[in-house]
Amino acid sequence: MTTGDTKGTSGLPRGEWRPWILVALVAVVIVAVNASSDYLEMTRSNLDFQWWEPWLWEVTSAIVIVALAPLIGKAVRRWTPARDHLIRPALIHFGLTIPFAAVHIIAIWVMRESFYWAAHEHYGFFDDGVALVSFYEWRKDVLTYATIAAVYWIFQYIAQRKAAATVTTADERIEVRDGGAAVFLAPADITHVEAAGNYVEFHTPLKTHLVRGTLASWETRLLARGFIRVHRSRLVNRSKITALKPTPSGDLEITLSDGHTVLGSRRYRAVLA
Repeated sequence: MTTGDTKGTSGLPRGEWRPWILVALVAVVIVAVNASSDYLEMTRSNLDFQWWEPWLWEVTSAIVIVALAPLIGKAVRRWTPARDHLIRPALIHFGLTIPFAAVHIIAIWVMRESFYWAAHEHYGFFDDGVALVSFYEWRKDVLTYATIAAVYWIFQYIAQRKAAATVTTADERIEVRDGGAAVFLAPADITHVEAAGNYVEFHTPLKTHLVRGTLASWETRLLARGFIRVHRSRLVNRSKITALKPTPSGDLEITLSDGHTVLGSRRYRAVLA
């Protein structure tokens, strides 16, 4: 059965702490490499600096990035990129790089300036101008956000594939959260599933259940139970299809066993065939 998100031992939703640990471990390696490289380069160039400065720069940046990583993971779960649903999530995630970079820049500025002030040293993070420094940092943060988002997406994809592969015949019911209640639906009772904004509608002959989530996040689990995608926003239970009727535009009118008719996109005619 499919369950909702629960908390793991780390306080993060189950399945979210593994990519976070990976991000943290990679951050430690990057800090060690970058800080030591900066130290050696500055020493060779005979620059006047304190030994702790390159370590402070890298450590403060890593702390903020690792702290923000779970929020990126949450955004990936909410706006999951998919093969036929890519442009909108991509634009949303690109837009989210702006607040991500803003928080990153402000946080490292506060931490570094505070440390320099305590050490009676001058840092001057924005000596080259706020706009120029912000653009420079944002450009790097776009790549950082994309890398972390990719890590979370890969872990999510693997988890979904495993869930689909471990479906047992003992109880194939699907657990959905309709409001505050847990509802168990047999796949044979579901005629079709449709995207509705930030929700997914599970249609049965008796009732439509509105579940928060994305169609892409449900697709892998439902494909293993006999559902097929017939539209970018619609999955249909193959066993419930009783008739297919082409339309002048090349799409298909799909008649289901309960008498309802839904539209299938011509992009998916091969799947229906």
